[in-house]
Amino acid sequence: MKVVLLSGSPKKEGNTVQALRVCAETIEKNGLEAEVISLAGKTIAGCRACNACKKTGKCAIDDGLNEIMDKVKDAEGFIVGAPVYFGELMNAVQRIGMVSYGTTRWLNNKVGGPVVVARRGGLTSTLQEMLMFYFINGMIVTGSTYWNILFGAAPGQVMQDEEGVNTIVNFADKVAHTIKKLHA
Repeated sequence: MKVVLLSGSPKKEGNTVQALRVCAETIEKNGLEAEVISLAGKTIAGCRACNACKKTGKCAIDDGLNEIMDKVKDAEGFIVGAPVYFGELMNAVQRIGMVSYGTTRWLNNKVGGPVVVARRGGLTSTLQEMLMFYFINGMIVTGSTYWNILFGAAPGQVMQDEEGVNTIVNFADKVAHTIKKLHA
């Protein structure tokens, strides 16, 4: 059983990737496989509504997202993370959702949720926007002890947000436990 964690931050070693690595470590401690994928350095285009995916099962845009989609499709869980300014994440999840919806709705019943990082503000509205992806695709979102948000500006500062780190550890633990219960 596997969970794919997708970072939408343009910073390859920034706070978002670091937060998702904490989630991945927790998931692996629970006996599941976890893979963190970063969109840093990639240009992910938005959906063009061409509907090619309905015929081929793949997105017609060749920017590397199809390979990521294959990993998500094969996983039992999917966690996305982004700073409040999103990076490339929203283009990615909208296209992933369109391909799933246009074919076999393979996102349905996958377990996960979003993680948001910011210096100060915009966290809850970003979290809410990202949650819409999970709900419209029939996914199972686990809770935690608080919202999945972490504070930090310079790379590494999120690791100093003790409450934020504890929250996402608890979240990742619940993701792993839910997957294990669903696939027992």
